[in-house]
Amino acid sequence: MYTHILLSILSFLGIWIGTGLAVNSVEKLSHKLRISSFAVSFLILGLFTSISEFSVGINAVINKDPEIYVGNLIGASIVIFLMIIPLLAITGKKINIPTTLQKNNLILPLVLVALPVVLALDNEIGKIDGIITIVLYLILAISLQTKKGLLERASNLIQFKKVSVWKEIAKIVVGVIIIFQASHFIVEQIKYFSTTLNISPFIISVLIVSIGTNLPELSFIFRSMVTKNNNVAFGDYIGSSAFNTFLFGILTLLNKEKVILSNSYISSSIFLIIGTIIFYFFAKSKNTITRLEGFILLGIYIAFVTTEFILIR
Repeated sequence: MYTHILLSILSFLGIWIGTGLAVNSVEKLSHKLRISSFAVSFLILGLFTSISEFSVGINAVINKDPEIYVGNLIGASIVIFLMIIPLLAITGKKINIPTTLQKNNLILPLVLVALPVVLALDNEIGKIDGIITIVLYLILAISLQTKKGLLERASNLIQFKKVSVWKEIAKIVVGVIIIFQASHFIVEQIKYFSTTLNISPFIISVLIVSIGTNLPELSFIFRSMVTKNNNVAFGDYIGSSAFNTFLFGILTLLNKEKVILSNSYISSSIFLIIGTIIFYFFAKSKNTITRLEGFILLGIYIAFVTTEFILIR
């Protein structure tokens, strides 16, 4: 027991160190490129912090159990929008929505996040669904980089300052690797404690496993509390959710065959759709997510968990 507790503490420390390394490099890189840290964290950290979901999905496809990757990616978006972002707003008093996502610019990212559950409502996921999600993600990524000129500025800067830019990129990669290595150990320790403490499998799958695959995103909350800057964290959350949809499309194409879903996804779909709609109106009202609004969104997540627990019984 004590060995597992020590491993858990060391793993959390690894997540903290890795996140700090990645966040600091994102900030430096954004200053060098003269773009917002949100844009960099959306396109770079959003991609890297979805590695765990991707690995789960690949294994699900290989083992011919595609419902796992569909459920995992949908569950990850629910955790991010209804638990992690609300916690960021609660701990930081509020979240200022970056200008990149103000007004109607937030619609496309939220549509992209909710798209997998909409496509899953007919209980079937096919190649056309996968292509739609991939195309929509690419449109969003191109739109963001066009507004911020990320690729153009990056290429110009690399041409003159290759060592400096690649050094920061290398730090981000190393930081993310540390995060996911530590996250792997954390998830393993959670499984051990759940067995030892005789926690039900359903509660573990809804609360522990989904949170476990989002440990990198969750760790950004603690870094933001120290740095007093939640732009990087918020950018990562939106980017990670959007990239999950992209992975949804990629894995669907790799699966080749149609994915037939059970009715258990209906409640998840309803809560994510309702949650993203409420999130949109909160964000649009004053271009912020306040602490009170964070509590409301977190309440929706608690209602979701409660509902799933009642249904599973």
